[in-house]
Order: sequence, then C-alpha cells, then structure tokens
Amino acid sequence: MSIPAVDILMITYNRPRYTQLSLQRLLDASGDHSRVWVWHNGDDPDTLEVVHALREHPRFFRFHHSRENKKLWEPTNWFWEQSDGSLVGKVDDDCLVPDGWIQVLGQAHMDVPEFGTIACWHYREEDYVPDLAERKTRTYAGGHQLMQNCWTGGSGYLMKRRCIEQLGLLPAGQSFPGYCIQLAARGWVNGWYFPFLYQDHMDDPRSEHTNLKTDEDFQRLHPLTAKTFDVKTLEDWLEFNRQDARSLQRAGTDPRQYTGWRAKLRRLAHRRNR
Repeated sequence: MSIPAVDILMITYNRPRYTQLSLQRLLDASGDHSRVWVWHNGDDPDTLEVVHALREHPRFFRFHHSRENKKLWEPTNWFWEQSDGSLVGKVDDDCLVPDGWIQVLGQAHMDVPEFGTIACWHYREEDYVPDLAERKTRTYAGGHQLMQNCWTGGSGYLMKRRCIEQLGLLPAGQSFPGYCIQLAARGWVNGWYFPFLYQDHMDDPRSEHTNLKTDEDFQRLHPLTAKTFDVKTLEDWLEFNRQDARSLQRAGTDPRQYTGWRAKLRRLAHRRNR
C-alpha cells in the first residue's frame, strides 16, 4: 500500500551552511508523494540565496518569507492551515534526515491507526542505552516497533492530520512536545521509530558537520536550546546532549505524569534540583 500525501515544513533563519546541507538532503530524501514547504525568518542574504537556489527542485513546493523572526507557533500554524497532506512533519535546518525516512514512518502510520507523532532519533548511536530504551519499546501492527514516549522532538517527525483536526492548531507559546503530550493524553501513541532512524543533528559537537568545534564557536553561534537551558561551554553542551538522550529513554509513558498537578510537582522538583 502506498503512503498518502506528505507535507514537510522547514523553518530557515541565518545559518547558510547548515541550510544548504539540511534542505538539500530533505529535498533529495523526499519522494513523489512529498512536498517541502519553507518558511524563512529574517533577511540573512546568504541563507536566502541558498533557499532560492533550491526552489527549482521538484519537491520544493511553497516558500514564505517573514522579515520578522517569528516564534515556532506562527510558521507551524501557517503550514498546518495551508497544507492538506494526510501526514505532516517538520525538519529543522540543523538536521540531516536519513534516506527513506518518509517511507518508513509513512508506512508505519498507514499500518498503525493509533500512531500520532512518530519520529527519527536526533542523538548519536553511542547515546542508546538498551536497559532504558527496551523497557518502553513496543511492537505494533505490521511489525513496526516504537520507543514510546509522550512527546517527540520537533524535527524529523510525521504526524497524522487527524491529530490537528482533533486537537487544533498550536497555541501561542506552546512547544511542540507540549502539543504531543496533549495528543498522548487523548490516546494517541507517540515516540521514536525503532530500530532508530538516525538524523544527524549538526549542532551536536559530535557531528562531522558541526559548526561548533571550539568554545569560541559555541559562544558566537550559541544554539537556541543552549541559551534556553543556560549552557555556557562547549563541553557542557556536549554533556547536555548526552544526558538529554538518556532522559528521553528514561521518561515515563503515562501522559498524566506531564499534565495537571503532577506536571506542576515535576517542574517544582526540577527547579529545586538545578
């Protein structure tokens, strides 16, 4: 059975080298059933040149230019409202998706009606901890396996349009993982396809394509997530990525842990332990 129409969003900003690699890979790794949408924030001339040079690619479907740097929810909702694919997804401009990822995730969606958001894994092979991951890795119809989790990251995922039809657009200020948790609370199954489909996260210092080779690079280019979590050095950023992967493999699969009063207690404990 062929997979249905797939629409994929990439948001670009001011990283021309990463954009050249990530957008080219996304376009080349997409099949005839896929359409790539690009939302560009700001006016960085080098990044815009990269994007415009790729607009003739047969998989490049639509381009939107916002001169202001819009937050995630605005380009996401523009994309969700304008697209009509049965499956929708997003790939970040610092990630290289693996060949065949859309076919694998798309077929899994076709075979397993309860799958909501399923994704590629954007950590390294050495970050896999079998004793943690195997406890929450399950097999579904068609032999598909998933390391189940209440949420996935916002890159390299495919989600059923029915999820949007049920839950609505992304509220202002809400993260994509938060949206996934709400889906899980409504009975959708989310997680990372297994065996993992590895996407190369170029802002991981271990990536061969990274721009972050020295502390000077890190201070100058300071990734958004590093700013958010107040990570100050390249070595700390490397360790942050390692521990983040372990945390996701350890995380519980009951959405009640992340909603209501339980979520408030978890946030309070996190602040006390920082």
